[in-house]
Amino acid sequence: MSLLHDGYFSLGLEADPELARSIDGELRRQQEGVELIASENIVSRLVLEAQGSILTNKTVEGAPFARYYGGAQFADEIESLAIERAKRLFGCRFANVQPHSGSNANAGVFFGLLKLGDVLLSMDVAAGGHISHGHKATLTGRDYEIVNYGVRRDTERIDLDEVRDLALARRPKMIVAGGSAYPRIIDFAGFRAIADEVGALLLVDMAHFAGLVAAGLYPDPFPHAHVVTTTTYKSLRGARGGLVLWNDPALSSAISAGIFPGVQGSVMLHAVAGKAACLGEALRPEFKAYNQSVLDGARALAEALSDGGLRIVTGGTDMGLLLVDLSAKLITGDVAAKALERAGLAVNKNLIPFDPRPPEAPSGLRLSSNAGAARGFSDSEFRQIGAWILRVIAEPSNDREIDAIREGVRALCARHPIYRA
Repeated sequence: MSLLHDGYFSLGLEADPELARSIDGELRRQQEGVELIASENIVSRLVLEAQGSILTNKTVEGAPFARYYGGAQFADEIESLAIERAKRLFGCRFANVQPHSGSNANAGVFFGLLKLGDVLLSMDVAAGGHISHGHKATLTGRDYEIVNYGVRRDTERIDLDEVRDLALARRPKMIVAGGSAYPRIIDFAGFRAIADEVGALLLVDMAHFAGLVAAGLYPDPFPHAHVVTTTTYKSLRGARGGLVLWNDPALSSAISAGIFPGVQGSVMLHAVAGKAACLGEALRPEFKAYNQSVLDGARALAEALSDGGLRIVTGGTDMGLLLVDLSAKLITGDVAAKALERAGLAVNKNLIPFDPRPPEAPSGLRLSSNAGAARGFSDSEFRQIGAWILRVIAEPSNDREIDAIREGVRALCARHPIYRA
């Protein structure tokens, strides 16, 4: 069959039933289950339509209005719109919206602003840090000399005295604040004071609380950070991808070159359109109400789990993310996560600070209220989710109990449907 004939360009998923079956299955899974994974959210139809648009056909390289390929008029308009919305939302002077992910955003900043072998001071993954900040399994971990700080054993919170001692001893070129499983407010001013003392740049990775920052419900990394990175999903409730934000024009060329051609090639224009869409949504007044429900829901969930005998790491949360210690229930995170998935509750196993167990079978779970808040779950419904979690981990092999909870989950989700036909 010629690609130019026989209706090729009008074919849809019906032409590929195997693929369609899996996509439909994922739609049903999302519609009928509760997402509690901190790196996930539920986007609007606007974001879906922008990211799944005709823009997937267009390749562009370079900055808007300085492309290496022709035919970029509308590409330039779309990327410029995303940039302007990012700057307006976060009150900064410069934004790069091209990173394919948060990890790419971080890698591009490191590549642009550091030299190979420079010392990078970041949070240990075992304490809540993110692998893109220098885990030995990543290119970042190989390219730079990584020094890690952790948390205090008694409070499970960042110890700035330790950060300062390490900075003075190792003289890093960059310090990273932010992580993947740290649920508390970070003292950006304290980090900046340490960075200034040793002549380091401060990067804040706000991937897990960017929406809260935009809504004024979490401290603003600016003016303390030299550079801020984030994903555009999680609490920003948008397209999968990353952003880099900064204020100093002296950093602009290096950061932009670090992203392209440093760590990635062509812009994924459809993804940039999805970012523009979600950034536009985040500029609306109702976005603050959404993030307030994220905070309220996470605290209600934490309270329910704590009342049921589980320990909440750090004693609570200041964002949509919380970390739960399962040790008191004599169950590991991997076993709990598999049982909860059978009940329609998607979570991820996670290390807790000073965890004696390996990452494959850790002592904790990482949970989030982001997606539930997007669906409109109330505080009482988050408490119900907490009660279900407690029932599942009490009897992870009880199929009858899990089936009953699964029906309750389906009923909850039916009251808060997504993507109505």
